[in-house]
Amino acid sequence: MSRRVTHRDGIHFDLDRHVVADARTTAGDVNVVSHAHADHTFSSSPGTVVCSAETAAIATARTGVEFDSVSAAPGVELVPAGHVVGSRAAVIEAAGGTRYCYTGDFSTRDRAYLEGFDPAALDVDVLVMETTYGHPRYRFPDQAELEASIHDWIRDHPDQPLFLFGYSLGRAQKLQWLAAEATDRRILVSRTIDEVNRAIESSTDIGFAGESVDAGSISELQPAALTDEIVVVPSNQSRRDWIDAIADETGALKAGFSGWAVEDSFLYRGDYDVTFPLTDHCDFDELIETVRSIDPELVYTQHGFDEQFADVLATEYGYTARPLKRDQTALADFG
Repeated sequence: MSRRVTHRDGIHFDLDRHVVADARTTAGDVNVVSHAHADHTFSSSPGTVVCSAETAAIATARTGVEFDSVSAAPGVELVPAGHVVGSRAAVIEAAGGTRYCYTGDFSTRDRAYLEGFDPAALDVDVLVMETTYGHPRYRFPDQAELEASIHDWIRDHPDQPLFLFGYSLGRAQKLQWLAAEATDRRILVSRTIDEVNRAIESSTDIGFAGESVDAGSISELQPAALTDEIVVVPSNQSRRDWIDAIADETGALKAGFSGWAVEDSFLYRGDYDVTFPLTDHCDFDELIETVRSIDPELVYTQHGFDEQFADVLATEYGYTARPLKRDQTALADFG
């Protein structure tokens, strides 16, 4: 039986039924949403979606799109992916017993309130994996050491405002968590981050110390109102004039958090005072270990360094691996 895996609007598994993962508009017989980041969720409801209850709550809060959700479907099982709250990988079993795993975005590290993805628990034939940091130059420090360095930096600057920049879903919540571990200073968050916080709190037992800015827009903060607060802000705000004005008047410092922080250019692109490689993805070595632990017959790589990582898997580890390019059909033949 010839089966197709394609990267179009989402990842398409054309098996005995059409399974579509993380599409914006395209619907299949089964529709999977791995997590609630905007580039992985539907812009309009496709009907019933296979996702975690947490993802359903967060996606609805962020987009306003209502949809019915279930946590499993015949031949489709969700397993924790360790990326953000509610993130799931999908294990899909085709007729005849061939098993596929679509990881979505994932991380094998335990972080804050999240347990990492466990590849050793999977028994699959075909692995479709994200490879955001699939290049050898992306190797991150030990998680405990990294978190300790963030704690130390916060404690080393007790008398001035600190702006911490991270994605509204995922990084921002971990920054609140780390800041609350490091200090009892007041933590402020933007409205968009607060909306995500509330959605997570409504569907889990996780709570956050961040307070939404009373004015409704964090850009309305006045320098005179800040003393030693920690302000958690979406990454795309790092170069805004109002933040620079506050920093000039109060001596506030700006810290950026991303796996891209292993490169010096990340500090300059975001106009940060300091950066930390805090990420919700695997580094290169963790990606390699994921493949070796699962040991599939075939690996499809997608996103980031997909070509380079597939080449490493093939030439250095002997796997059948190929990048899954958008609008390019990949064929996998199984008896």
